[in-house]
Amino acid sequence: MLISNPSEHKDLKNLILITGGARSGKSYFAEKLAASKSESVVYLATMQRYSNDVESVERIDMHRARRSPQWTTIEEPFNLAKTINALSGIENVCLIDCLSLWVSNVLLSAGDERDSLRAQEQILLVDNAAVLGAISQRAEIEFIVVTNEVGAGIVPDNILARSFRDALGTANQEFARAAQEVWLTCVGLPHRLKPPLSPYPPGVIP
Repeated sequence: MLISNPSEHKDLKNLILITGGARSGKSYFAEKLAASKSESVVYLATMQRYSNDVESVERIDMHRARRSPQWTTIEEPFNLAKTINALSGIENVCLIDCLSLWVSNVLLSAGDERDSLRAQEQILLVDNAAVLGAISQRAEIEFIVVTNEVGAGIVPDNILARSFRDALGTANQEFARAAQEVWLTCVGLPHRLKPPLSPYPPGVIP
């Protein structure tokens, strides 16, 4: 089981989280939101390009074609915290797409043995906190982070998929706690989750 400290990072005024299922419109919404905030955006892509994977290349090219030529793209599948720390600050908006691929990349580097995966989940939790820490130190940059909502489907039938679901679910919760705004996209429609449009019940703190 992953153990975390929810109060370590909270209410980061420079963090917006956007989540949703596959093809829910979350990346499109994130790109439109980033463009509305600045003409100059740094796009931090976590998807690795494999020349022998035609589908992934097509997806990467589709996303690139949607982005403004004024945007700067940085491809970083593993070291998000280090990359965030090294940003020049010239662009005042950073779009990270996406957290779920980053989690997948880190877990896949451990193989599919149970002990290795459990150990990697703990390392991932530390890395996740490091990413949030890096974001908190770059107050001059507004971060928009895209992730997948993976908890609404069936329970996966293998240890690797279950580890991914658990690790990403925990990472998503930590980012949601830390973010000033959280959005959920469904069938192309964005819905704001945080801050809520109506008060939470007494004693329930997101």
